[in-house]
Amino acid sequence: MTEAGVLDKTYNTIISRLVATGRAPHYTDIAAAIKIPIEEARTALHDLMAVGIPGMWLFPETDYISSFAPFSNLPTQYRIVVGGEQKWFGQ
Repeated sequence: MTEAGVLDKTYNTIISRLVATGRAPHYTDIAAAIKIPIEEARTALHDLMAVGIPGMWLFPETDYISSFAPFSNLPTQYRIVVGGEQKWFGQ
């Protein structure tokens, strides 16, 4: 089980990247951002998703983030526009 501090950093990295770019990071990006081994980041990602927070899930049978509340990493009909720029999708 991943320790709470690493889960916090993983969550923060994901939500920060989504806000900044409109795209969720891959676990290799998370590893680089919080300076942990790649396999530890993969485990942290899966442990974070297993916490049971509504609106957060991986694409089935992969390590790719599909949705991370309130954002969707996949295009949806819910387009979010900020300052005239649309780079986000809502759940």
